[in-house]
Amino acid sequence: MNIDLALVWLVIISFSVLVYVLLDGFDLGVGILFPLAAGNSDKDVMMNSIAPVWDGNETWLVMGGGGLFAVFPLAYATLLPALYMPLILMLLALVFRGVAFEYRWRTERFKKVWDISFFGGSLVAALMQGIAVGALVQGIEIENRAYAGGWWDWLTPFTMLTGLAVAAGYALLGATWLIMKTDGDLQASMRQYARPLAIVTLIFVGLVSVITPFLEPIYFSRWFAFPSAIFSVAMPLLLALAAFKLFTGLKSKSNYAPFIASLVIFLLGFVGIGISFFPYIIPPSLSIWDAAAPHSSLVFTLYGTVILIPIILIYTAYAYWVFRGKVDPAEGYH
Repeated sequence: MNIDLALVWLVIISFSVLVYVLLDGFDLGVGILFPLAAGNSDKDVMMNSIAPVWDGNETWLVMGGGGLFAVFPLAYATLLPALYMPLILMLLALVFRGVAFEYRWRTERFKKVWDISFFGGSLVAALMQGIAVGALVQGIEIENRAYAGGWWDWLTPFTMLTGLAVAAGYALLGATWLIMKTDGDLQASMRQYARPLAIVTLIFVGLVSVITPFLEPIYFSRWFAFPSAIFSVAMPLLLALAAFKLFTGLKSKSNYAPFIASLVIFLLGFVGIGISFFPYIIPPSLSIWDAAAPHSSLVFTLYGTVILIPIILIYTAYAYWVFRGKVDPAEGYH
């Protein structure tokens, strides 16, 4: 039986990116919400809620980026010059955020500086991730198997919209994560913030969903031609159901339902992008088979990946299991 290794690798990389968005999304969201904390004690609890897992969450970003480089080198070589600025800013923001995470516990005089740095790094990283996704969705100009666009093609009203959408969505994930992980006044305040964040996120999702089919003809045909048009009906219904669960969970003061519903909203958005893209890895002209590495390279890298991914999944699940439950304000990272 012949196995389409390019398709297998597309699934692996898509899975890695999805897991990164779901996991690192909420801890970036906690950073975005940092200035809204009532005081240093609440900020300590917020940071301690993600301390055991935040750096492990970023493993999946490395997995997705490294996998793209190894198995879809043409896509990697095209995306990098097209998205140099947002990707560099994202990486610098993640690095600076990580430094702020560590230094904040080691100083009193400059704690406010590192608080601002933690917030700024989280916000910039979220915005740049959304802008990069928006630039990919709106299409990247390719000629002779190379990027043929300009330096500022990534910066458009649509990419700014997707950047704000991702930042708002991450803030929603952060708020619902803190609802799940904290008690008392902090939990109550995050529940209040989660409602407007949910409304804003859903408005952004709606705007992006309405605009996207008109960016490229393949998107329009994918969403409005039978049988794929079935998704045009199913996705809004599923999104409405997830939104209903989110708001009812907030109203009933559930600890877990709002976070799970927020994750589902992101999952549906990711699936929607996948439906629009497939089989293109860089729409509208570069398919996964055009961009794939030689068959021998796909096989060689797959051997290591099928061993590595289960290991990452196991230690990630173990970390979340060990640090399950509410954060104890009396204990912490420091």
